[in-house]
Amino acid sequence: MRTIMTVYGTRPEAIKMAPIVKALQRSEALRPLVVVTGQHREMLDQVNTAFGIEPAADLDIFAHGQGLETTTAKTLERLTPLLKETRPDALVVQGDTSSAFVAGLAAFYQQIPVFHVEAGLRTETIWSPFPEEGNRRLLTRVTSLHLAPTTVSRDNLLREAVGPETVVVTGNTVIDALLETVNSPRPYANDVLAGLDLGGRKIVLITSHRRESWGEPMARTAKALSELAASEPDVLFVLPLHANPVVRDIFIPVLEGFGNVLLTESLSYTDFAQLTAASTLVVTDSGGVQEEAPSLGKPVLVLRENTERPEAVDAGTVKLIGTDTERIVSEVKRLLHEPAYFDSMANAVNPYGDGKASARSIAAMEAFFGLGDRLEDFSGAEA
Repeated sequence: MRTIMTVYGTRPEAIKMAPIVKALQRSEALRPLVVVTGQHREMLDQVNTAFGIEPAADLDIFAHGQGLETTTAKTLERLTPLLKETRPDALVVQGDTSSAFVAGLAAFYQQIPVFHVEAGLRTETIWSPFPEEGNRRLLTRVTSLHLAPTTVSRDNLLREAVGPETVVVTGNTVIDALLETVNSPRPYANDVLAGLDLGGRKIVLITSHRRESWGEPMARTAKALSELAASEPDVLFVLPLHANPVVRDIFIPVLEGFGNVLLTESLSYTDFAQLTAASTLVVTDSGGVQEEAPSLGKPVLVLRENTERPEAVDAGTVKLIGTDTERIVSEVKRLLHEPAYFDSMANAVNPYGDGKASARSIAAMEAFFGLGDRLEDFSGAEA
């Protein structure tokens, strides 16, 4: 039995790692050792609880206002002794957070193989999104097994001279988590959502929190939402607020006076998944939401100038619109009032997965140790 240490600390990481952990628990050849770093304390715990995951260790690196350099130093300093003590056969990280990169670096320093879930995402410049693009490029260099979600991601890695024998196209585990959640509906845990009659009403779901959106870009988004709320009184605009004061101080003063704007605290994963399924369209700067919403047939307007997830843009279910106030307003109005335009985006084409990404990932890990065979790569043709 090989021990696989999984390390994650943010809510998006937890969502995408949960299917991996659950699949490791079912494996006859591998067993998980779950370690959390704890950046998103409350939101992280919610996801683990929802999926029945109990971490074996918590690095507890969170502190209010700390910078990337502190996150980096704490992760390296606190994970290294645990790696030396437990000596796992491999370490698994997901995505592109600073803690994911540093966890991979810590394992590399201990000569422990690194398996990278959601490997191979790329944009045109290392500075956008910051610091995620730099993190994932750096992580690639210390990774032994690249679990790429799509053929586009695989091709990105091959162009960087990554050995093709180390790359497996799995689909994205976020689809595994999403389908499990929406196919097992529960009452809303959020009291405000639970008390609303959402049936039949158009709902625009908004998320905005990324570092590169802070300041003027986010202020332009807030202004656009206020204009939309004023001109679309029959539409409900729902904005789960990130805990960061930088985000809250921009959105709350501009939007709190509107009766058709619902500002909620951060939602549990199950609530957010069910709200996405109930929504008409989604406006976001999130990476994961770009993958989740198209799986539910929801048009997505992305508040960014570029994306490391071009597959849904190419499929027509996602559109990059940036943060220009007038453009946000016009694009949302088009989707609300032009049925043909809405229908052109609201198809259920899913280039990101078929719900079997975790099974492909575990098979690839077992094959890495000579304990089984890989499954056939995900092609996207199932979408």
